[in-house]
Amino acid sequence: MTRTYIVTGSGSGIGAATAELLRERGYTVVGVDLRGAEVEADLSTPEGRRTAAQKALELANGKVDAVIACAGISAPAPITVAVNYFGVTEFLELLAPTLAKSDAPRAAVVSSMASLQPNSPELVDALLAGDEPRALEIGAALAEQGPRVGYLNYPSSKRALSRWVRRASISEQWAGAGIPLNAVAPGTVLSAMTKDLLATPEGRQMVDSSVPMPLNGHSEPVVIARLLAWLTSEENTHTTGQTIYTDGGADATLRGDDIWGGSGQSISA
Repeated sequence: MTRTYIVTGSGSGIGAATAELLRERGYTVVGVDLRGAEVEADLSTPEGRRTAAQKALELANGKVDAVIACAGISAPAPITVAVNYFGVTEFLELLAPTLAKSDAPRAAVVSSMASLQPNSPELVDALLAGDEPRALEIGAALAEQGPRVGYLNYPSSKRALSRWVRRASISEQWAGAGIPLNAVAPGTVLSAMTKDLLATPEGRQMVDSSVPMPLNGHSEPVVIARLLAWLTSEENTHTTGQTIYTDGGADATLRGDDIWGGSGQSISA
């Protein structure tokens, strides 16, 4: 039987590429976006998320095998955290009970290399606490200080999202229901979001200094779509809680091997 996917952000960029790839492979896809999708809804509000989930389930005839949350924005404003964090986590949680009924349920979200960039710890904590009013208040205060500080809404939302994936993935709601839950973290993707920034030599230099990609440079959206498709396929039975940096080597370049900062305890193999 064909698998049924719900894909947010399906109107453009990575979401559109993912929906197209899945349909090419013969799967049923219900897209969700502000416009140009089967379900047109605003994921920046609690009401919009509930409406989107309800309509998506109706169009899927109550059967969902995988959810892929690609919707996101990078505005230096609090709406960024509303969409990028709550528009992902709350939407997934609304669909989780139906998803759990699948024989091979899967979920994946789009984080970002920006999850490794400077952020607002206060905002990240508010997001992880599920306190949307407080998070929007903090985000607005950052935005009032100008675009440079306001941009912290974006890496903060992605840092919190990757941390949520790690926490939620091993919970009864996800692992307990047999649902692998993962994130992908793209580097620089050629899309409407980056088009203007990459249009000038100065813009490209700024982007590449922040996100160096020694392997094959900037990626097309379909590169990310292929990984999302595998993570949400029946083949993936044990990969969960991961943020996989699909970034042409940016993470390895910037952090090297300084990523094992755990408890310090040693376990013999």
